[in-house]
Amino acid sequence: MKTNIQKPTAAELEILQILWEHNPATVKFVHEQINRNKNVGYTTTLKIMQNMAAKQLLAREQDGRGHLYIPLVKKEETRELLLDKFLDATFGGSASSLVMQVLGNHRTTFEELKLIKAYIQKLEENK
Repeated sequence: MKTNIQKPTAAELEILQILWEHNPATVKFVHEQINRNKNVGYTTTLKIMQNMAAKQLLAREQDGRGHLYIPLVKKEETRELLLDKFLDATFGGSASSLVMQVLGNHRTTFEELKLIKAYIQKLEENK
């Protein structure tokens, strides 16, 4: 891993997903997005985002009387970090075991299989 980012919690990851799509955003906006799927208190969202700023996962900028929050970690780097930890902890570091499990548990569409095959072919050509 190139950067020394911390592993976000599930709640932090949910906030990051919103901010990666809607950057920058206020606590109010993030809170409204979260509450589309579950009921979370505003102060809970605020506290998590304040903690994320303290952990340097987010930056906070003054915007009039409020604040705008901006992700400081990249989506791709975070995915890589989480996947590496998951792969090691769950599949002993075996990417093939992970892929076989996913393909066995998930109804893969014809289009998804085409994309997977094309990606494998691209990897083979670059080796």
